[in-house]
This record gives sequence, C-alpha cells and structure tokens, in this order.
Amino acid sequence: MSATQATDVIQDMQATSIDLSVVVPAYNEEERLGPTLDAIVGYLREHEGRFGEWEVVVVDDGSTDGTRDIVAAVTARDRRVQLLTSPRNRGKGHALRLGVLASYGRRVLITDADLAAPIEELEALEKALADGHSAAIGSRSAPGATIERHQSHLRELLGRAGNLLIRGIAVPGIRDTQCGFKLFDGDRAREAFTGSRLSGWGIDVEILQHFRRSGWPVTEVPVRWAHQPGSKVRPLDYLRVLAELAGLKIRSVRPADLLAVAVFLLMSVGLYSGRWADPGHRYLPDSLQDQNQWEWFFAVTADNVAHLRNPLFTTLQGFPDGVNLMANTVMLGLTVPLTPVTLFLGPAVTLALVMTLGLAATAFGWYRLIVKRVVRHRGAAFTGAALAAFAPPMVSHANAHPNFTVLFMIPLLIERALRLCSGTRVVRDGVVLGLMAAYQVFLGEEPLLLASLGMALFAAAYGVVRRDVAKKAWQPLLKGLAIGAAVCLPLVALPLYWQFFGPQSYKSVLHGDNAGNSPLALLSFAERSLVAGNEVTANALSLNPTEQNAFYGWPLVALAFAITVRLWDHPLVKALAFTAVAAAFLSLGPRFRIPLSQTTLPGPWALLADKPLFESVIEGRVAMICAPALGMLLAVAIERLLRTPNIANQFIGLTAVAAALIPILPAPLKTVERAEVPAFIADGTWKSYVGKDETLVPIPLPDSGNAEALHWQTATGLKFSVPGGYFNGPYGSDRIGIYTAQPRYTSSMLRDVSFTGVAPTIGKNWRAQARVDFAYWKAGALVLAPQPYQDQLRQAVDALVGRPGKWVGGVWVWDLHG
Repeated sequence: MSATQATDVIQDMQATSIDLSVVVPAYNEEERLGPTLDAIVGYLREHEGRFGEWEVVVVDDGSTDGTRDIVAAVTARDRRVQLLTSPRNRGKGHALRLGVLASYGRRVLITDADLAAPIEELEALEKALADGHSAAIGSRSAPGATIERHQSHLRELLGRAGNLLIRGIAVPGIRDTQCGFKLFDGDRAREAFTGSRLSGWGIDVEILQHFRRSGWPVTEVPVRWAHQPGSKVRPLDYLRVLAELAGLKIRSVRPADLLAVAVFLLMSVGLYSGRWADPGHRYLPDSLQDQNQWEWFFAVTADNVAHLRNPLFTTLQGFPDGVNLMANTVMLGLTVPLTPVTLFLGPAVTLALVMTLGLAATAFGWYRLIVKRVVRHRGAAFTGAALAAFAPPMVSHANAHPNFTVLFMIPLLIERALRLCSGTRVVRDGVVLGLMAAYQVFLGEEPLLLASLGMALFAAAYGVVRRDVAKKAWQPLLKGLAIGAAVCLPLVALPLYWQFFGPQSYKSVLHGDNAGNSPLALLSFAERSLVAGNEVTANALSLNPTEQNAFYGWPLVALAFAITVRLWDHPLVKALAFTAVAAAFLSLGPRFRIPLSQTTLPGPWALLADKPLFESVIEGRVAMICAPALGMLLAVAIERLLRTPNIANQFIGLTAVAAALIPILPAPLKTVERAEVPAFIADGTWKSYVGKDETLVPIPLPDSGNAEALHWQTATGLKFSVPGGYFNGPYGSDRIGIYTAQPRYTSSMLRDVSFTGVAPTIGKNWRAQARVDFAYWKAGALVLAPQPYQDQLRQAVDALVGRPGKWVGGVWVWDLHG
C-alpha cells in the first residue's frame, strides 16, 4: 500500500467516526465570527461525552475582509475547525452546499455566523432527532420560543409576509423556515444538498421541501434567539428569496403535470375552435340566446367598474326597473378583474377566453385533486380529470354557461375540506376554505350548492363505510366549517342581501314540471358526442341543447357498474359509487316516468324541491355531480389495471375503458356566422333618434327567445338602454323569477305577433295602452330589424304609433318625438 493510499484510508476512518458536523457560512464576518467560533468550539469541547466526535466547517463565501484569518487562527488552536473557501461571493446557498457536502458527521448542524440562536440550543434539536425526526429546525415562531432582542419592525413585517408566502408555496405547516439554526440527519442532508440548485437565501426552503417530498419527518423546535447587529440580509433580499422560490416552484413541476395542462388546454381550444376562428363574428347556435346574454354580462360589469358604478345593478336592460346583477350570476369574480381585457378586446373575446381557459383550469383542478387524494399514477389521474371536466353535461353547458364550466374552485374547495378532516391546521384551513367559498359565490352559487350536495353525499357514504375515520374527522371538520362560515359570510353578506332583498330581486325561478332527467337520458348519448352523438334523441330527452345534463352513455354506465362490483372492497369505491347513483336518482326530479311505460313514480328530489335555494335549481343539473365521481372511479380502476402484472388483464381492462370513453368524446361546438349589427346601430345613426334619458325599443322587446338587441348594445359600448331584456327578474306580487322584464300589454302583444304572425285589431284602446307603455319605457325610437313576420310586426307598430315607420340603416324606425 502506498503512502497516499494509507493517508486516504486514515482519512476515511476519521470521517466515518465523526458524530457531529457544524457548518458555518461566512461572508465578511471578521467582526462576528471569532466569538461565534470560540463559543461553538468551547461548548463542543465541554460536551464531547454527549455529542461525540465533532468537526466545524467554516465556508468563506468570497470574503474581502479578514474572515479567513479569523478562521485560520482558530484552526491553529484546534484542527477540528476547517476552512473552505469560494473564489467569489456566490450566496448563502452555495456556501451551505459546499460545507454540507464536505462534512462527514452523522448529524449536521447549520448555524449562522452571528450565532443568533445560542449553541446551547443544540440540545433541544438533538433531542428531536433522537425522537425519530430527520430534521429539527430552530423556530422563532413555535410556541415556547423566546425572542430576547427583536429585529426592526420592517424586518419582522417582511419576514412574516415572506413566511406566509413560503408556507403557501413550498412548505405548508412550517412557521419559520429562515431561522439559521437547523440540525439534520447527516446522510439525508448531504443527499438533499446534492440535489439543491439555489445559491441564495432560499436554500433553506429548498432543503426543507426536499425533506418533505422524501417523506423524511421534520419538526420545529422553539429556541432562544436574539437579533445580532451587522446582518447581511437587506430588504431587497426578501424579493430575491421570493424570486428563488418562484423558480423553485417552477422547477418542481413534473413534466407529466405540464403535459396534462397542455393537453387539457388543447382539448378546450379544440372544443371552441369554431369560436376562435373569429371570436367577434362567430356564434354558438346551441347557446340559443345565452352567448348574447353572457357577453352583455361581461360588458356591463366592465362598464360599471370603468365608471365607478354599482356592479350589482344596472338599468341598461329592463328599463326603467333595471336588473339585479347579483341575482343573475354575472360571475363578478371574473368579470370584474377582467374589466381591462373586456374594455380593450371586447366582451366576445373575453367570454371566449374565459370559457376556454376556465374549462382547462377546471380539468387541471380535478387532476390535482385526483393525484393528491385518489391515485398517484398521472395517466390514470389525467383520464379521470378529463372525464370530470369534459363529460357530456359539461360540454353541453360549454355552449353558453361559463358558471357551470369554469369550476376550478370546486376541486380546491374539496381538497381544503379534506384537509380539515385531518385536524392538523383547522383554523388556517377553515379560514382558507371560507375565503375560497366566498370567491366561488362570485363565480356561481348554483354550482357551489350542487358541489356541497355532492360532498355531503360522499361524506355520508364514506362515514358509513369508514366509521373509524368519520369518528376522528367529524369534530375538526365541523369546527373548520364553522370557521369557514364565519370568514365567508361577512364577505358575501351585502351582495347576498342585495341579491335576495335588493331592487329587482325575486324569490325563486320556476322551470316547470319537466326539468328532471329521464332515466333514458343517463344511458343515451349527447348531441355533441363525437362518435355516438344523437341530436334527435338528445333533444327529445332534454330541455334544450344547453341542458343536456346527463347522457353519459350506456357503455360508461356499464363500466362504472363493473368497476364498483370488482373493487367493492375499497371504501372509496363504495362512497364514489353511492355519490354517483344518488346524484343520478336526484336528477330525475320530483317524479319521473319509467321508460317504455306510463307508470310515474315519485323521485327523491321531491324532498328538496320546495326547500329554499333548491327550489330554483334545475334538478336535471344534479346529474353533473356524477362526472367527477365517475372520473375518480375510472382513475382508481386504471391505476389498479396498470399495476396488474397480467398483461392480458391489462389489455382487456384498458380496452373496456376505451370502449366506454370513445363514444362520448366531445366534438367541437357548432358555430355559425354571427348576424350583422344593423348599420343604424353600428354607424351611430340611432343617436339622432334617442335622447340622453331615453331608450331604444327593439321590436319585439328582447327576451330569452330573442336577445339580439343585447349584442347591439355591446357593439356600441352600452351607449343606450332598452326595456325588456334577457335576465332573471321578478314577476307579479309574488315576485316569482322569470327570464325577462315584467311584461306589459304592448310588449306581450308584439311578442305574440313575432311568434304567430297574427296581430290583433289595433284600435283606440291598444293605441292608448301603447302610449302609456312608451312613456313608461321613456322610448325615443322603436326599431324593427329584418326577421320572420316582420311585415305583420311593422303593420302592428304603424297602427300603434299612428304613422308608418321609415327604413333607415337596414331597419324600420319610428321616431316618437313627433
């Protein structure tokens, strides 16, 4: 053996006998480092019986003062103190990485050069490691910590704000990540630092995140701490830490997750490809009049915000009574923040953007939830999330109901509620849940109600099959829900009061007796299913193309049944199956007819039909709860299949999955060329007919069946008001909700003519009533655009006004000023 080899062997033997390594990063620390090293070395010498063999590794990070000389002097007295140097200043993270990777200790202590936490606090950290933890971090925020000398108020404020962001972004649950006093299991510390990338102050978070993801237990230990003068941390360094964390967050994203986002976005863009070909001039015919309505909602909110008006009310429709916007699901949570986009690009582009990105975000929300709570396999989670977000009911509502497709908050709410069940951070999670629920109120209350119903069904089923879990979870869950309610209600109290008791509020919206699903609808195929779509059957079994709320197809129903039978031993499968079946039955309505017979049976929805809030729900929509439940069932089955070593079983199972999903793959939504805005409106000719406080009255007045006048308004930047309209408002003394303004004699007559082509005989009574109605509407001009039965409508209006209209700019106009 050569002398060199012998020396290497001796060094290896020494390295393996080190019990504790102390790593001290230093940059221009000649004034503070000497007393720090004396304190560390002195303490370790006195307690060698407890801490065993030790070493101190000082890493000079390119200092320009006498830091190296200070270390050299200590090394001369004790060879167990070593110096590593960096040719230039690279940052605390780089220095720590050098020091930890050069260490040999079975445990590794990291401490700052100022020794703000006294070396005596090592005893508490070591005890935590002895109790089975892989890392014990000194904390100034844990109960029992003592702050002997505080930092400046600004530093403490920045530190608290930074820790709040750090907990939310990287290491939830750790109160103080930046205290420079941490003890690690040596081998795991070296592994973590080997994989680290940050060179700045954010290294602490990166290392703790590595421990968390590796499943290595970390605990916070309260310590004594005193701020030391001469800190190298400057206010801008807090911003640098946040920038490093952002980069860390980006790098931590798995490629599979990025691929999922990209595919979801491509699916959503493909669905709306017809609209994106020319957003301003393409229309979704299956939206009926809803696209006009929703574009108007985005436009009126932007107009209210831009002019600092009340965003909960307007008289641009339904003049003079107006529209209670909070009672009309205008999605203030999106329409308000997107005001600049609407003002700059127009409401048609904003709506297309919201529905496209919102649907993709919803799919990714379900994907994250499934990965966190249901399965680990990314492919299985993707398939389940795709079904949850792009199931036939969702595609139906994708025509014109963003409040039922932009549901990215629902998976987040579910995840937060599940966190409550663990009972670890009930107050924090309850507060966050309350804030999330408040935001969802401003995205859509009916989806929140249905999601709550679905969660209640699942919780009830899971509680029955896992009584042990329910027994532990119910108290923290109820406490968290109470905290969430206490946070949420004050935030939404005023808007909800306005919605239910403000001007133009209503009690409930009646949808007739046929709003539930037929049992056949659950087994049939929707109109927009790419392979098996059946327009005739779908229209016969639904209210309209935007309310095809079931239509999962019999192959998927059969597959779900087979999965439930095969995996019945799994409590999650039982709970998901119950949720889907219960939601399907509720969606049948208060009563339903057995297919192929005349027998009618009461449905379970009858128990809820007359209850507050539920009385306004279209009960067929309850079947939308089935989509995420089926998606999760599918994810569980796929992951189970992929783990099966039998290739034949895998092939058969995955083939069955494909056979169930391919028939319901969504086809792109139908689009048509949009009707041109008449030149009379588009070129501003209307301005010479309508005074400042007057309205423009379309013939017939706009309603849920004909809302093109709303597009006229948005095309002009909402420069004129109209009576009538397409919105939810009150009718009669009972204030029952209807989908337009309260009708008047003249508006009802003109509407009948537009549908039947038959006008009544116009005499003095009709003309007198028309004058009253025109005055009520403050009408400046009546406008009749080309449409079916336009001749009959023109003759009726001629008789009402007492003179013929004039053809101006592509429309018939009656000037009511003379």
